[in-house]
Amino acid sequence: MDQAYQVTEKVSGQRFQCKPGQSVLKAMEQRGLKCVPVGCRGGGCGYCKIRVVEGEFRCGKMSKVHCPPEALDKGEVLACRLYPLTDLIIESLSQSAADFAS
Repeated sequence: MDQAYQVTEKVSGQRFQCKPGQSVLKAMEQRGLKCVPVGCRGGGCGYCKIRVVEGEFRCGKMSKVHCPPEALDKGEVLACRLYPLTDLIIESLSQSAADFAS
């Protein structure tokens, strides 16, 4: 059972695999990518805020300051607390793709 979900960051076009039960941010970091900004990794700072454009997911506990219910309704979540249930297309809300170019 080596199932993994593909996560695609819409602006940069970067793609990576995320294992079930693994956060999107952790999967991205393990592959050495930088398509989502990294902050506290604990769901409190809001730096890794993204919008899920397509796909199904579940979320862990996040700061309601950065992700109030109305943001969640629009698919705006923190990547450090985002766990895919299907392949995802995400869009970083913190910075533009040019900021991540190597």
